[in-house]
Amino acid sequence: MKRDVFQAIADPTRRAILTLLAVQAMTPNAIAENFNSSRQAVSKHIRVLAECGLLKEEQQGREIYYHFNAKKMKEIDKWMEQFRHTWEKRFDKLDIVLNQIKSTKNDQRR
Repeated sequence: MKRDVFQAIADPTRRAILTLLAVQAMTPNAIAENFNSSRQAVSKHIRVLAECGLLKEEQQGREIYYHFNAKKMKEIDKWMEQFRHTWEKRFDKLDIVLNQIKSTKNDQRR
């Protein structure tokens, strides 16, 4: 089953796993050591991240190492870019309004 990447990153544990793997590739056991959850719970999170393409796995001997897939994260960033511009414009307008209010209050105090 192909998973939705946004559902995958909605979970704080999965975001924490991504943060760990952005630094270095790790085995499931090494990942699980960073959480107060069962190995099975962490494995489920890893599976969700792998199914949506955010993780790649690599077999090294008997161990499986999971790697962060920056290319997939770039797709998310590209999609969010359209909203980033809209919000930046709105925040800029809000800054102007707030500065005008502040200026008006300062003028009234004088």
